[in-house]
Amino acid sequence: MTGNTHVVVAGGGYAGVMAANRLTQRDDVTVTLINPREELVHRVRLHQLVGGSDDALVAYRDVLAERIRLVADTVTRIDAAERSVTLAAGGRLGYDYLIYAAGSRSAEPTVPGAAEFAYPMSVLEEAQRLRAVLDRTPATARVTVVGAGPTGIETAAELAEEGRAVTLVCGGALGPYLHDRGRRSVAGRLAKLGVTVLEGSDTEVSAVTSDAVRLVSGRELPAEVTIWTAGFAVPDLAARSGLSTDALGRVLTDETLTSVDDERVLAAGDSAAPSGLPLRMSCLNATPLGARAADTVLSRLAGRQPDPLHQGLYAQCISLGRKAGIYQFATRSDVAVGVHIGAGLGARIKESVCTGILGHLVKEAKRPGTFRLHRVPGGVAKRRELLRAQQDDEAALAERAV
Repeated sequence: MTGNTHVVVAGGGYAGVMAANRLTQRDDVTVTLINPREELVHRVRLHQLVGGSDDALVAYRDVLAERIRLVADTVTRIDAAERSVTLAAGGRLGYDYLIYAAGSRSAEPTVPGAAEFAYPMSVLEEAQRLRAVLDRTPATARVTVVGAGPTGIETAAELAEEGRAVTLVCGGALGPYLHDRGRRSVAGRLAKLGVTVLEGSDTEVSAVTSDAVRLVSGRELPAEVTIWTAGFAVPDLAARSGLSTDALGRVLTDETLTSVDDERVLAAGDSAAPSGLPLRMSCLNATPLGARAADTVLSRLAGRQPDPLHQGLYAQCISLGRKAGIYQFATRSDVAVGVHIGAGLGARIKESVCTGILGHLVKEAKRPGTFRLHRVPGGVAKRRELLRAQQDDEAALAERAV
């Protein structure tokens, strides 16, 4: 390709900003970042916004390369055939390449009453609304958090440390990703903070009312404020635009993060499903996926074959209030192992991860191409092994269906 190349990045989260910054390695590439807000939402701090210790916002001028054009708008449709996107404010914007980094948010709850009476918090406006509700609610009011993944655990701990009476309803296991040892560590810290943790299949929620949460067991929990953190979904933009997606709506790509439908469309972050085998939705994966998508574009512009995906560093960080946390180690298959770091050191590691995310973006903005995509020994082989296993499973299902 000769002349100037215009790359549009749809979504200004961790993956989108990393991709946009990395693309500025070439002077003949023009980058436009489209995002609904004029500030970066530091999503890993949304539980702190709810708890009142952080606003979870970062000015784009602090993390975005100067020559990137920022458009504060929302993409409502992608026309891959015409290589253009339609904007909510009106008009269309053409592109040579599109990097789809639309992120994720809370899944729409199907439990009766949850949509009306529970408060989600996966996006900025939801977290701000919840914080305002808590500010108007007496400190003695009972708060029930539904969902015991990282967001639910972090929010419960944050509010309990603030002095609130908190019940965490797991609907199953506490911290499903965690190893048993890590789970016991988290449970111990939550107990010290005074959080009531309800685990087991009988703790699934059957209904939510204005002042209570009902469980499938028939038990009713009084709740002046109910916080909903169960489940994640992705925007339906890709599916509505006719791109191939998985069942959740993530863009189906090959191992270079290129859409299976169009080599000029790439996907990164929570909204990408490489080879139908998506990585866990997390900041840990979003940032390197953004870099990988940018590298694929740059490789094609340079006439080189893009490298395949080779993620290999896996772990999970969870803060447990401002004074404790856990860093859960995992295998190259992203399965938790019996080793973790907890207590105060766990909190310091979590804080370094939160600040480090922005540090990576800032460094890439100033010196594009410096973010390292680590090649963990055996990482590519493990990915290929998982893909082969997936193909074998699909073949077996097809044989049974005949």
